[in-house]
Amino acid sequence: MASFIIEGGHRLEGEIAPQGAKNEVLQIICATLLTEEEVVVHNVPDILDVNNLIQLLRDMGVEVSKEGMDTYRFKAADVDLAFLGSDEFLKKCAALRGSVMLMGPLVARFGKAVISRPGGDKIGRRRLDTHFAGIRALGAHFTYDACRGVYEVTASRLEGCYMLLDEASITGTANIVMAAVLARGTTTIYNAACEPYLQQLCKMLNRMGARISGIASNLLSIEGVESLGGAEHTVLPDMIEVGSFIGMAAMTGSRLTIKDVSYANLGIIPESFRRLGIRLEQQGDDILVPAQESYEIESFIDGSIMTIADAPWPGLTPDLLSVLLVVATQAKGSVLIHQKMFESRLFFVDKLIDMGAQIILCDPHRAVVIGHNHAFRLRGGNMVSPDIRAGIALLIAAMSADGTSRIHNIEQIDRGYQDIEHRLNAVGARITRI
Repeated sequence: MASFIIEGGHRLEGEIAPQGAKNEVLQIICATLLTEEEVVVHNVPDILDVNNLIQLLRDMGVEVSKEGMDTYRFKAADVDLAFLGSDEFLKKCAALRGSVMLMGPLVARFGKAVISRPGGDKIGRRRLDTHFAGIRALGAHFTYDACRGVYEVTASRLEGCYMLLDEASITGTANIVMAAVLARGTTTIYNAACEPYLQQLCKMLNRMGARISGIASNLLSIEGVESLGGAEHTVLPDMIEVGSFIGMAAMTGSRLTIKDVSYANLGIIPESFRRLGIRLEQQGDDILVPAQESYEIESFIDGSIMTIADAPWPGLTPDLLSVLLVVATQAKGSVLIHQKMFESRLFFVDKLIDMGAQIILCDPHRAVVIGHNHAFRLRGGNMVSPDIRAGIALLIAAMSADGTSRIHNIEQIDRGYQDIEHRLNAVGARITRI
């Protein structure tokens, strides 16, 4: 198990660029299974979850070649269908959350898929009902093998239909869209997720020959086609990394320029940080975070305490609530952080409390943060990263703290952040991997 040793109290200075978006590229890689022609993907981040999924496709018989630092070429012309039922395949799927999005492409193109319960962060229940219900509505049949703990999905030919999703699940919508593009007839998906990364998937599928309309709305219409061709696609910058860098600059009182952020696709993220009193300047497609000695949390118009909560797009992504929470610990004022989607994601706050933060954990979904206003700094500590987003939040806390901190289980951070210590050290951080 690797660890970070962080020497706190150093200000950052300079420029840093976000990696390609993890949540988008996992969808895009799965979509390459929908065609036997070549698909070229640019701006692929070199992170554990993505590398594991690429290796899984190689194991399935997909030809994968790395064309440059962040460019991959995929050709799924000769997929080994026998491997899909093997224990090795299921074991690898169980360790990777994104593997669930293989189901839609496999059933659509090959008429069969075998799915084990996927892994990922331990942040509470993450239902697969939306995935299963949507693909079942298209005509797929599910059987459960209790001995092996796997679902077998089969379909002779999927049929388009109307469906109203029980929740606007991003991965659920992506899975259903990838299944529907090769279904017979028209599929209408209401209450579809409409995040920029889902929009990117739909746009790439259309370049491959799909017929998807309603992109960027919660009502998608998909006219099925017989087959798809190749395409070239560039992944958006990771909005979660952009938010993480904003939080690092604010907590350490640093002046930092975040390059090429695709500002138009950040949605409410910049405004959410402004609600905490953090100044941001848009400079073309860059964000400048000027050095601030203090920042004050806004109140609502009626004077009540500010509440920051996650919501489906265009609401605030739940992946940034951990960062916003830790940034609020040094603000002037108080804020209620309401994590609606995952009931275990706020449990990392006990580690911040040990560092000196003033936080009241009301229940698994809500925490009140009482800001220090830099009256005193957090103390360095010894902690374990429970998941990707809590891990980066703890790293931000450690960078701003007095003394030296140690974060264990940083493999969790590696799952979502590429070469993070070297990139941060280049702008003034003091982080050592051991």
